[in-house]
Amino acid sequence: MGRTGLALRYMIIALLLVAGSGALWAHWPPTGGGGQRSIAPMLERVMPGVVNIATRTQLAQQDHPLRQDPFFRFFFDRPSPRQSNALGSGVIVDAREGLVLTNHHVIDKASEISVTLNDGRTLAAELVGSDAESDIAVIRIPAEDLTAVPLGDSDALRVGDFVVAIGNPFGLGQTVTSGIVSALGRSGLGIEGYEDFIQTDASINPGNSGGALVDIDGRLIGINTAIIGPAGGNVGIGFAIPVLMAKALMEQIVEYGAVSRGRLGVSLQDLSPELAAALGAEQVRGAVVAQVEPRSAAEQAGLRSGDIVTAVNGRDIDSATDLRNAIGLVRVGESLRLQLFRDGSTRTVTATIPERAALDAARLSELLGGATLGDMDERHPLFGRVPGVMVKAVQPRTPASRAGLRPGDVITSVNRQPVAGLEQFKQAAGGSQQLLLNVRRGRQAFFLMLR
Repeated sequence: MGRTGLALRYMIIALLLVAGSGALWAHWPPTGGGGQRSIAPMLERVMPGVVNIATRTQLAQQDHPLRQDPFFRFFFDRPSPRQSNALGSGVIVDAREGLVLTNHHVIDKASEISVTLNDGRTLAAELVGSDAESDIAVIRIPAEDLTAVPLGDSDALRVGDFVVAIGNPFGLGQTVTSGIVSALGRSGLGIEGYEDFIQTDASINPGNSGGALVDIDGRLIGINTAIIGPAGGNVGIGFAIPVLMAKALMEQIVEYGAVSRGRLGVSLQDLSPELAAALGAEQVRGAVVAQVEPRSAAEQAGLRSGDIVTAVNGRDIDSATDLRNAIGLVRVGESLRLQLFRDGSTRTVTATIPERAALDAARLSELLGGATLGDMDERHPLFGRVPGVMVKAVQPRTPASRAGLRPGDVITSVNRQPVAGLEQFKQAAGGSQQLLLNVRRGRQAFFLMLR
């Protein structure tokens, strides 16, 4: 090919690139001041709805052990509480009610919460409620001249969509960064109990937690929550809670002050190509029921081991995490329509989610004061493998904490009697002057003697 032909080819390629870039820019926001492409008009509408949050927490100082002795008590002053301050972000989602959506870890244990608006006003906030498992919290501020950020559809997001993160990184004040959706449905990170993150390369740093992730039209599509960074700063991997998940949890928090979750009673695993072939499924999509707990809602609904759940309430299920999240968003007492594949055919079953049973252990024995017990959670690593009762919570400086119990422990026997649930635990522990507990913690098993 001669020089003329080669030059003509380069000219055609250049024209195609220009035409392609024009098609790309056609989807970018309209021009701002000076005729330049800009997202400034969108930010002028959205930024008044993103707030800075400051919290103050009273931290109790641990008493010196010798203060418990009457002889030495004179030599030690009673420790005074310390104060801890923290910063974060939030999003106004209801201007009429003054509701602000943020992260649980932003306001956790806070004794005072203050909100600074984009116009400089600082308002005292009250906690409506929060959910530690999903890291969502709702606070309320006086509803005076507020601007809410409109909610978008996080289910409609695609990898590559443009997004903008707005928050208060490092306490610098309101800051805007931009990027794209890097991935969807991120889970298994161990950040939260329920994970279905939007991953983005828009810069998210400490202080951005609870801030807004908006689409190019200024609609809220996520609550910025976490980052992966070796030094605690941004490296282009940030995570946001999808707004539809946050909205469903917020509605429960506003109505009840907390999120009430039930138990389906199944052990789940992802559907691999090998497992799909073994179960006679043509497509590799869904969650496999590995085990059904006796007398559970799943058993009553007719679920069986080996079933492949492909949809819940009309929404497709792609993995075990999808199904766990779908169950976690259903209110106690509501029903789930589960579409499943079994023995070469598709069928639908309905399960009603019962409330998780919980027990204040102090009612059984003073030796267990401060512990809350419950049936095993489906997300616990030992669920379906080890029968027992799970320690849901342990209050500090109580008999249970001094005995060495921790949240997540599984008690498999009491005074040498195996316990597979709360009823058996009550029978074995009630009225005993001492308790010999067999405890599973991770891969460890040991005994605790409580007297």
